[in-house]
Order: sequence, then structure tokens, then C-alpha cells
Amino acid sequence: MTTISFDNALGIHDDALRLRSQRSEVLANNLANADTPGYKARDIDFQAALQQAQGQQEGMAMTASDSGHMTGEGTGGGNPDLMYRNPIQPSIDGNTVDTQTEMSKYMRNSMEFQASFQFLNSSVKGLKNAISGQ
Repeated sequence: MTTISFDNALGIHDDALRLRSQRSEVLANNLANADTPGYKARDIDFQAALQQAQGQQEGMAMTASDSGHMTGEGTGGGNPDLMYRNPIQPSIDGNTVDTQTEMSKYMRNSMEFQASFQFLNSSVKGLKNAISGQ
């Protein structure tokens, strides 16, 4: 009898859900601050954060051999790095939020979250059926 590895069965979708959820918070925060003077729009580089999360899962995390060395940790297991968005047309008050761009990115992120969620849901149902012998 073989054991079921959830990491192999679920693939990258559990990390993708976590990162998409964090990204939706960042994008919603941008939209909430669209009229705040001086607010700088932020975003997550989803692909880089997902690759780093996958690398840390596969045992590719860097380690330090001396207390003065940098460990390379920062995005995969915790919070991904936030970057500032380059404004298409910055406003006079220094706000860099473009409402249409943010709404578009938020909606796309939501659709991709749903796709990963549906995949995970069907994977869990398949595992449940396999465990129960159906």
C-alpha cells in the first residue's frame, strides 16, 4: 500500500490560493486608497512568489553557514515581497493608483483564484473517492 502525498496530489494550487488571496488584499487596498494623496500603488510579483514558494517546498531554500550571512528567506513561506507599481499617468497629488488598472488586475486575480480553488476542490474529491474506494 502506498501513502498519499498531498504536496504531489495538490501541486502548486495550495500555494497559488494563498498567494492569490494575499494579492487580492493588496489590490483591494490600492483601490481603497485611490483618492489618498501620496499613496503609492503596490502589487505582488505572483510568478516570482510562487516559484520561491515552490522552491522552498522542494528543499531548495538557502541556508547560512555563518551568523553574518543572509539566509535568502523572505517571500516563499511568509509574505511575498510588495513592489511599487509604475504609474501610467500619476496624479498631481502623488497618488499612483489607476482605478481601471487595479480593477482589471483584481478581477483577473479573482478569476485565477477561482480556477485554482476549483482544481483543488476536484482534487480533494478525487482523493476522497480514492480513500473510500469508489
